[in-house]
Amino acid sequence: MPAGVVEAVAWHDLECGAYAEDLPLWHELAADPDRPPGPILDVGAGTGRVALDLARAGHEVIALDADAELLAALRERGRGLPVSTLLADARDFALDRRCSQVIVPMQSVQLLGGGHGAFLRCAARALAPGGLVAMAIADPPPYDGDVRPLPDMTERDGWIWCSRPVAIRERPDGMAIERVRELVSPTGERTVSEDVVVLARLTAAELERAGAEAGLRPAGRRAIAQTDDYVGSEVVVLRG
Repeated sequence: MPAGVVEAVAWHDLECGAYAEDLPLWHELAADPDRPPGPILDVGAGTGRVALDLARAGHEVIALDADAELLAALRERGRGLPVSTLLADARDFALDRRCSQVIVPMQSVQLLGGGHGAFLRCAARALAPGGLVAMAIADPPPYDGDVRPLPDMTERDGWIWCSRPVAIRERPDGMAIERVRELVSPTGERTVSEDVVVLARLTAAELERAGAEAGLRPAGRRAIAQTDDYVGSEVVVLRG
């Protein structure tokens, strides 16, 4: 492992950091002239892909994540920007101030193991009157070896990091996205590991129903187009 590199941060950057197709939508929502006062809460912020991009545009952002190492990297990268961090479970959090918007990019709401209702209750309590909750969801098609997406790769100080999607399998609890991670040292030593992320099956209608139970009303749905490298997303928008 390269000196000073936090493994969780490196893999997160490699597998998530290059995605940018959704950024115009988050900026569009943030620029809404009817947005009430208050910061934007970025749920599942990771190392700051969205939070730092919004902060660079002058928006105050609170970045929420359950991984302390990822948030530490975000704080380091966000020095001098209007961004703060909150280490918390998205299904059980509270803020000491109201947010103008709560955004959940990149299918993070599907990583809650069916806990989207608990999240929406927390979000509703954190939201300023008239504010928005916007959540991206996806329904990736299953495959097992018949599709070969290009791997995510990078080089750091002579070390090669490679993450290759190998399958998406249906499971009772959702869709399991399987990756093989390979790390090659400058001297050619190779380490291989597997990583599995499960996206709970979740529809826009289910989110809207759970939102209504939390006191939020539907405010439309948006689409983020599919690309050669990423599946498309549907963004469910609710208003407080």
